[in-house]
Amino acid sequence: MYRPNFYESTCLRCNQTVYQVDRVGPLKDFTFFHAGCFKCAICGTKLTLKTYYNNQHTINDKEVYCSSHVPKPGPGTLDGSSVGIRSALNVPRSGYVNEQIRAGGASPRGVYPSCYDNVDSPNCARHLNGHGSPPATNSSQRDLHGNSGGGGGGGGGGATSPYNHNYSGDGSGYQYGRFDASALHIAHALKQTELQKGYSKAREKPIDYYLDRDEQTRLEMKHRKEEDDLYRKFAHHREEEDRRIREEFRDEWEKELEQLSARWEREKGGRARTQQFQQEKEDLEKNMTLRRDKKKESLTRKMLEHERAATAALVEKQSSEMLELINEARSEYMRQESLYLDEGDGYAQEAPPMPYPSRAPPPQPPALAKYHIYNDPLEFADMDQIAISVAQEDQKTFTDLVRQLVSRCGSDIEKARTIFRWITVKNLNTMQFDENLRGDTPMGLLRGIKHGTESYHVLFKRLCSYAGLHCVVIKGYSKSAGYQPGVCFEDNRFRNSWNAVYVAGAWRFVQCNWGARHLVNAKEVPRPGQPKAKNDSLRYEYDDHYFLTDPREFIYEFFPLQEEWQLLKQPISLKDFEELPFVRSLFFRYGLYFPDTNTNAVMYTDSTGAATVRIAMPAHMQSSLIFHYNLKFYDNDGDGYDGVSLKRFVMQSVVGNIVAFRVHAPCSGAFLLDIFANAVTPKEYLTGEPMKFKSVCKFKIACEELQTVMVPLPDCASGEWGPTKATRLFGLIPITHQEALVFAGRELEIQFRMSRPLTDFMATLHKNGIEEKRLSKYVTHSIADDDVVTFTISFPEEGQYGLDIYTRESTSPANVPHDITGEKHLLTHCCKYLINSSKRN
Repeated sequence: MYRPNFYESTCLRCNQTVYQVDRVGPLKDFTFFHAGCFKCAICGTKLTLKTYYNNQHTINDKEVYCSSHVPKPGPGTLDGSSVGIRSALNVPRSGYVNEQIRAGGASPRGVYPSCYDNVDSPNCARHLNGHGSPPATNSSQRDLHGNSGGGGGGGGGGATSPYNHNYSGDGSGYQYGRFDASALHIAHALKQTELQKGYSKAREKPIDYYLDRDEQTRLEMKHRKEEDDLYRKFAHHREEEDRRIREEFRDEWEKELEQLSARWEREKGGRARTQQFQQEKEDLEKNMTLRRDKKKESLTRKMLEHERAATAALVEKQSSEMLELINEARSEYMRQESLYLDEGDGYAQEAPPMPYPSRAPPPQPPALAKYHIYNDPLEFADMDQIAISVAQEDQKTFTDLVRQLVSRCGSDIEKARTIFRWITVKNLNTMQFDENLRGDTPMGLLRGIKHGTESYHVLFKRLCSYAGLHCVVIKGYSKSAGYQPGVCFEDNRFRNSWNAVYVAGAWRFVQCNWGARHLVNAKEVPRPGQPKAKNDSLRYEYDDHYFLTDPREFIYEFFPLQEEWQLLKQPISLKDFEELPFVRSLFFRYGLYFPDTNTNAVMYTDSTGAATVRIAMPAHMQSSLIFHYNLKFYDNDGDGYDGVSLKRFVMQSVVGNIVAFRVHAPCSGAFLLDIFANAVTPKEYLTGEPMKFKSVCKFKIACEELQTVMVPLPDCASGEWGPTKATRLFGLIPITHQEALVFAGRELEIQFRMSRPLTDFMATLHKNGIEEKRLSKYVTHSIADDDVVTFTISFPEEGQYGLDIYTRESTSPANVPHDITGEKHLLTHCCKYLINSSKRN
């Protein structure tokens, strides 16, 4: 009787051994998966034995799918004997081809606007200051991890095709079509069940296939010896310099002390051992010590710069040698075997991908944007988990470390990803090292981090070389900590380094240092030798923006010294870089952009002291993004003017997908406008709990001349003006007033329609110079027809008023099962209006 061997099975998805502890299967066709690989081949949804489906139309397809993406049975077999096609094949042959029925003729370019990769296109929406905003897409529309998904594309409209109007040769005007397998109505039927898988079938074999571990380790040991020699030189040089400084100051101390003693002998007649003498001696010693420490600090800084340069040069040489070893082994293997794993008949029908280049290509702008490669970091969930697991252990060699990281990686992007995540998880800035650290110990791998001679970027380059990836360290300027908009790069204060790694057929930016984040819920970092605590409750945060960042976004924060490493089709100058708005990674994560091309880091006011900053949101973020701001003086932290908060000189409003911040400077001078954002659901907002906002951009507001004295806005609740917030978060639809600014007479009615149950409305009226309590009797509200709420205001005098509206949802134990106390939600700010009351209105 046949008994399948379930103990040594391989995963259908990744082709690695499946062990019992992590096994799913056998399925109906006796296939197995890792628990992490058992997900829909198209959308990546996690599956169970009750929710997976097989392709019932193609027996060779053993993949698993969710209910939404399982291929449906096609219309049957179509060949030359089929009805309709047989008669089409028998029509008179024509030399002309009707391109209107071709899939590649006049077909537009799918969901992506043609201008997205052509930033100079005038017909595309502006992204930031003149770049197309990336549209939403999903993984089924392109290959994962960089292989562009199939073409289809021809380009222009139908009018440009020479085949759109063709006639038969006899001049009768009758247009004969020539039908074959590429005709749309036939090709669609034939390709109806083709699988658009969310991962690339062509997965490269692990390095173990073509390069022996011992051979790579031998080269690493050679490199380690070179590194040991270099560190010995560093240590010897430091000792020599330290000894020289000590001797220099000892001689100087003895000379100064001798002069002090002689002076006291002359002036005090030999009574040198007095209390005053001892005080002067102590002061002299303190002064000498300060001078020595300052000189030692300056010398140490210079030595460290020299050591960093020497280390970077050594890593550059060693990385080239390691890459040469890997490339030779890979090329030798490719002469005899395929470099890619055989994953079924489907792959055999595809053209093999372009091999990874053995030599580093010159810097060129990438042809595809990041969103073509991946849209959601969750696509790398398995790779990230590998990096997190490897980071929990210590390795004695870089060979072991990198092989553990990339053993299940099937593409160059996955390799770069696991290295990036290992560095961000390892939290190198907080690691504690023993004083006597040897190079052959696990922590000795990172001794360059301890001594300060090796940065994140040099380490990333080194690890990439062990994985066979080309990587460079780029030097330049960055808008880093301490930078403010409008600052010029005149010295080395904001010098920085970052990486570019060659993956997905192009050079792409990686900033490990800025991508690293802290460890959430970690009580303490264990010292070397101590047992590690369980990490079940730990969550490793990082910033995905700094992995494979698009050049047109990267240039807002980083400016390389070498122009070609901007990776832009049209490079910019350092002055242009300084003038670019000061944005943070969250700006790009939310898909924000500047609709006005004249938005710069420094915004100048007009003669009335007014300047406006406008930010556009993508459609899918309009319902969840909330903005706030802060205004203070540019040269100090002062945030008030004549006892009034500077926030009251800014009017924030939202119209459509545009949020505008109109600043009215109360005096001439410079101000710093900091804009914050957060994405929250209406349910989260309605709880009334404090929300954490993070900065998305900053601007310097320069008021050089002020001809009009501005008064502050009424002291209303912070945040945006207008009814948009009420609609977005509370479902209140304005009936009478859709704008934030209202012009009224002495009385006013504002009406909303409730799209869901709300209760306990409250409104407060504000006016400069009048207490809020005195105005409370002038505003009332009523509810009619159960869904129309009306606010009635009678203004006691002319002037400018602010109206705050508060409400809460109507809750009950039935629809809020967790609210066991039966308490109502707190009243939450709903919206506010700015009202100018005058008899003339």
